[in-house]
Amino acid sequence: MTKPEPTPMRRQPKQKRSQERVEKILQAAAEVFMEVGYEATTTHMIAAKADTAIGSLYQFFPDKLAIFHALEARHMEQVTKINAEIMQSADEQKPLSEFIERMVNTYAEYFENPMFRVVYIQYFVAPEMFQLFDDSFNQQLIKQLADFFREWNPELAVEKSEFLAETVHICYNALLLNALRQNKPERQPRYDEIKALLVAYLAPHTQQGGNQVMKVMICPHCLSSRLSKNGHRHGKQRYLCKDCGKQFLDRSC
Repeated sequence: MTKPEPTPMRRQPKQKRSQERVEKILQAAAEVFMEVGYEATTTHMIAAKADTAIGSLYQFFPDKLAIFHALEARHMEQVTKINAEIMQSADEQKPLSEFIERMVNTYAEYFENPMFRVVYIQYFVAPEMFQLFDDSFNQQLIKQLADFFREWNPELAVEKSEFLAETVHICYNALLLNALRQNKPERQPRYDEIKALLVAYLAPHTQQGGNQVMKVMICPHCLSSRLSKNGHRHGKQRYLCKDCGKQFLDRSC
């Protein structure tokens, strides 16, 4: 399907007052899109939510698609920046679980902003309306992940790393989408499950220090990776699970 031509803004805000007005319009649009869906949204509803005159909205945006494309551009800018920061902060000498924890937590916080959450969710509803996010962007992310996994484990074959990256990308997005569609209190348990799943799936393929397979601690009771050290017993490290509250010993050493 051929994508429609992007709907540009009528003019870019230059003065501080205009910039603030555009920001209010974008935030209001995201909230209305979340409340009633993109199709049911009208520019009048957005203007009312932004507490601005419809004429002021039309000074910058010809229609709601132009508003959505502005949100999409903002989201692309932020996602590109976040992905670069996450990858650059990775330390192959530390457990993979720390990297997964940071990645999931970073995006969990990021998507608390409805401006970005609505764009992400809408992609899985109507990807044809997007101008910047498409399959080529997904393939780029998968390649970045595959390269990243080979840095963590130099012995990992290219084909295997790409398969791992594709599986992680698909599963992560499906589970993240499910979490973001829940009420806020119901999201955190789902984020924790994402972390546990990714760590358990990737651990056998991730190495540290040559051929030494990385050890990842997971609670044997609930499979959570959110653990804290809790002293020693019989010469073995004892852990406390932050999710189920149960203690257990590291019996691998």
